Amino acid sequence: MLGHGFALTGPQDQYLWLEDVTGEWALSWVRDRNVETVNELTGGSRFEALRAEIREVLDSTDRIPYITRRGEYRYNFWRDRDHPRGLWRRTTLAEYRRQRPDWEILLDVDALARDEGENWVFHGAQCLRPDYRRALVSLSRGGADAAVLREFDIERREFVTYGFTLPEAKSVVDWIDADHIYVATDFGPGTLTTSGYPRTVRQWRRGTPLAQAELVYEGEFDDVRVSAYHDDAEGFERDFVRRVRDFYRTELYLRCDDRLRRVEVPDDAIVGVHRQWLLIELRNDWAIGRTYPAGCLLVTDFDEFIDRGPGELRVLFTPDEHTSLAGYSWTRHHLILDVMRDVVSHLSVLTPAQDWRAIPLTGTPPLCSVSAWGSDSHTDDEYLLGVDGFLTPSTLAIGTIGTIGTIGTIGTIGAVGAGPSEILKREPSFFDGAGLAVHQHFAVSDDGTEIPYFVVAPAPAVPPGGWPTLLYGYGGFEISLQPGYRGGLGRAWLARGGCYVVANIRGGGEYGPRWHSAALKGDRHLVYEDFAAVAQDLVTRGLTTPARLGAQGGSNGGLLMGVMLTRYPERFGAIVASVPLLDMLRYHLLPAGASWIAEYGDPDDPAHREHLLPFSPYHQLRAGRHYPPVLLTTSTRDDRVHPGHARKLVARMREYGLPVTYYENIEGGHGGAADNEQAAFMAALAYEFLWRHLSD
Repeated sequence: MLGHGFALTGPQDQYLWLEDVTGEWALSWVRDRNVETVNELTGGSRFEALRAEIREVLDSTDRIPYITRRGEYRYNFWRDRDHPRGLWRRTTLAEYRRQRPDWEILLDVDALARDEGENWVFHGAQCLRPDYRRALVSLSRGGADAAVLREFDIERREFVTYGFTLPEAKSVVDWIDADHIYVATDFGPGTLTTSGYPRTVRQWRRGTPLAQAELVYEGEFDDVRVSAYHDDAEGFERDFVRRVRDFYRTELYLRCDDRLRRVEVPDDAIVGVHRQWLLIELRNDWAIGRTYPAGCLLVTDFDEFIDRGPGELRVLFTPDEHTSLAGYSWTRHHLILDVMRDVVSHLSVLTPAQDWRAIPLTGTPPLCSVSAWGSDSHTDDEYLLGVDGFLTPSTLAIGTIGTIGTIGTIGTIGAVGAGPSEILKREPSFFDGAGLAVHQHFAVSDDGTEIPYFVVAPAPAVPPGGWPTLLYGYGGFEISLQPGYRGGLGRAWLARGGCYVVANIRGGGEYGPRWHSAALKGDRHLVYEDFAAVAQDLVTRGLTTPARLGAQGGSNGGLLMGVMLTRYPERFGAIVASVPLLDMLRYHLLPAGASWIAEYGDPDDPAHREHLLPFSPYHQLRAGRHYPPVLLTTSTRDDRVHPGHARKLVARMREYGLPVTYYENIEGGHGGAADNEQAAFMAALAYEFLWRHLSD
């Protein structure tokens, strides 16, 4: 363990000792900061009201219990006030249709945590098809990415004695059959990548020691990770090995007896296999006889592709300046495409038997999000449909593709249409949105690019001085920010007179691969220029002023906040960053950091270091410069973005006498909170901080 004196050995980073996650000196420092923050922010009536209102939303029994179909049952994981760690449960579709379904409890995580004296957080379960009698359950201590794995008997509702079990690690597993699984985990020294993920994948037979599991594939130390999975689609059973070379380059292999055959597609393409079909989503142009453009979706027969090569590929989607592929989902016989047009989704159905002709699945409500996914692509053409928006509570519907009908009251479907959809669940309104309106605007970034953003604000005329405004952003890893209903935000911010803004800056996936790749590595400055341009546009439009404008982001969005703090401090009245990256010269040496080199660059490469340094908030902070007040939050159990990032920036700001507030939740992992109580507390801290600094 690092001692307190470790700081003396690193004169260029005197706060390196704060990277010792559970070190005595570091945790003592954390506890002191937490006490200061609790005393500063939690004493008033507004904080208690915020926490209570957010907690009520999180615990509401009227929330939609989203379901996963497994055989004849619909499975759900549920948390509320009486079950803070959660219940894994199931019911039938007929029962789910009722207002208050009768749920069969499979695993009570609260009871398990009490019985075993562990702070378990449920990380999901992989069930064995086709009878779904067994599951591989992942349980994390405090919400970390690393988890233990245990085999669970669903019918007996108990863990299997001498079943498949794995100790705590960032494992990847998949069922092959009742007696075999693929397992990629920590097998001891030399079996992890530099990113801390499994470097080897093995086939493990029931009843044998893990150490004797058969080696299937071994990757390189500089890979992100390797894994394997079994596709049990009847008549198309196959086994695959996946080697993730970096965040965007993956090699997929078909396992044939004792050898592996590479699926020869570009290593940065996203590949999906469904029965006889191979789908290829391109991140860059692909020239093979003809050139297929970046962002398009291709389809071909899988076996023919493996045996004879690409040949002529059918193009299912081609992007343009305003559209991109947001995703797709299979039912048994149909493909549902989700295409975004200026950050709003539009769904269509494609059917191989009808020459892949696209037919709209549903109309899209203005400035809302709509998504659809097959509930069981092995079995039939049932799908689930979700609709929500900033002011539109979520709705969950069910339908079956293949009959003539309509989707609710939105548009008629053609001959292969979706059939009359049935509304299964409606979420209540958790705040009064009657006086609010949603608009989309475009800011112009420094290089002339138009940057879309959504504004949710009171409908009447803007008051003198504008509204207290919260601007949210992310800008990385191809992640798109679309409209969505957030009851806690509505109560804590919108219902109290605040304006909320979501910026769709480059680095995300809102306009496909080009939107993301434009801001990689040496072009990273575009992410920050885009966000600053949106901030300026809000002021130019008279919606707010710099003193009343707050910014918020987490993880990569926390880095965004750090850059706003150090590069554009005059544009903001307050900043909130959660689980942030902030030391961009050491991020690759901390847990999981090496896996992001493809996004940011390699600090050990002098050329990359040169472009990283200007956007490393920890190194760009300056004594004597004016900065807006900032709140940083993180989790001790975050093993994805190291808490040392936030700790060290806070320590340096305190050294310089700058306005900074800090809170570190002991649990929560990268999500920042392990249960609803913690989530409500952390959210209330942020909103209380923002209201104090942005309201008159």
